Amino acid sequence: MKLRTFRYFVKEALKSMSRNGLMTLASISTVALSLFILGVFTCGVVNLNNLASNLESQVEISVYLKDGLNQNQINNVQNKLKDMNNVKNLEFVSKDEAMKRFKERLGEQQGLVAALDGNNPLPSSFVITFENPEEVKEAAKLVTTYPEVESAHYGQDVIEQIFKITQVIRIGGIALIAFLAGATLFIISNTIRLTVFARRKEIGIMKYVGATNWFIRWPFLIEGMLLGFIGAAIAAACVWEFYHFITLEVESSLAFLPLVPMVPFFYDLTAILFGVGILVGAIGSTISLKQYMKV
Repeated sequence: MKLRTFRYFVKEALKSMSRNGLMTLASISTVALSLFILGVFTCGVVNLNNLASNLESQVEISVYLKDGLNQNQINNVQNKLKDMNNVKNLEFVSKDEAMKRFKERLGEQQGLVAALDGNNPLPSSFVITFENPEEVKEAAKLVTTYPEVESAHYGQDVIEQIFKITQVIRIGGIALIAFLAGATLFIISNTIRLTVFARRKEIGIMKYVGATNWFIRWPFLIEGMLLGFIGAAIAAACVWEFYHFITLEVESSLAFLPLVPMVPFFYDLTAILFGVGILVGAIGSTISLKQYMKV
């Protein structure tokens, strides 16, 4: 395509957008709103996945031993645990050490310990972390079969609930994004449709004098892509401000939450928003041209 021809196509697309100001504004607004919601949901899902990954990497199995074991029995359990696959760290916590840590967690509420009258009901235990967190569940089942082991816990209820919530948000986000994409396609296709209808005589003359189908299509296609591009730019700016605000709030009040850093995450998200916006605009234009232009 020659540069002069491309300039002509862009000029015609801009003229069309100017003639249909209200529909152009509606299209850009719909694209911007849809992509803003897409960006917000993407931020949420990515951060939930990041949180889940962090929790997975910190998952520990606490293997509680039965009371009354001798040192040989404890050593036997330790050797079995060491021989398990992908063990990252193995720590033995005696009854006395367990009580010490319990007192530290209680802080000023030491009266609860005094009520025990010097008895220590806490069991000895081993704390295990793995190189591959996916092995935690199977490992927990295995260690409970050891005769020296009373029970094994790794916070399975909390972790499974987090994964369920993540899955619900992901599915709900995809459904909402699909709905908004459909609404955006509808608005853009109607905008282009009005333009095609208004220029039907001009298009007929162009065909009569020998204009090719693609020569007629290109201005409308560029118009749809421009609508998507502008909407994506607005959405990206709004998502940037939203995520920046959330990041500052979390750092000031919930610093323990591991948010994904804005850079380079937001560069990738911006590229996705622009890509989706331009693609939706192009598809919307194609739909209108296919249905209403006899070319």
